[in-house]
Amino acid sequence: MNQSFTTLPPRVIFYGGTGQAKVVRPIVEHYGARVVAIFDDTLGVSSPFPDVEIYQGWAAFETWLTTQNLQGLGFCVTIGNPHGRTRLNLHKRLVEAGLGPVTAVHPTAYIERNATIGEGSQILAGAIIGAEACLGRQCIVNTRASVDHEDVLCDGVEVAPGATLCGSVHLEINAWIGAGATVLPRIRIGADSVVGAGAVVTRDVPSGVTVAGVPARVIVHRRAGKKE
Repeated sequence: MNQSFTTLPPRVIFYGGTGQAKVVRPIVEHYGARVVAIFDDTLGVSSPFPDVEIYQGWAAFETWLTTQNLQGLGFCVTIGNPHGRTRLNLHKRLVEAGLGPVTAVHPTAYIERNATIGEGSQILAGAIIGAEACLGRQCIVNTRASVDHEDVLCDGVEVAPGATLCGSVHLEINAWIGAGATVLPRIRIGADSVVGAGAVVTRDVPSGVTVAGVPARVIVHRRAGKKE
């Protein structure tokens, strides 16, 4: 595995305090990092860990940061989709604040040496990233998902557990592939679109829609809120 995935800063914060944080914590701790604080913009959210304090809102983060040494301090944005654009916005702000993005790769994931993984991405247990695949920033490839050769995942994409992307698939920014879905070779999925769980995508999908079924068809125009 690429050394950059196994050498983490000693201290890490999470931005996002729900289920994704629970998934990512064991990964960063496996490589010797310690989660020192959690931040979440949702009021009333409790810390997912009894031993790590949660703070609410960006202002609380800025206040907390004034008490910290930035050296050796990294971050993970632990927020799942459909919030890829939120992850990207937080990534930008946290980098501007002086923190380093952590790319979290589970030790059981397999990544080909010539694949490219963008900063802040999360590759979870049993996931496979194939030859010459290219992932952007803040992508999530979930448990036992497969990203095959020459696939392109733009920034903020999420591939849910057990989903399969065949070769030369292109996912535009903030696309979301549901659990157990299959995308056939050379298909393009538009920005902000959702592929429903278990769907089989046999043709290109435009931006801003939800598709489902076998073969997949458009069932929701997400931007207009219009159902077919």
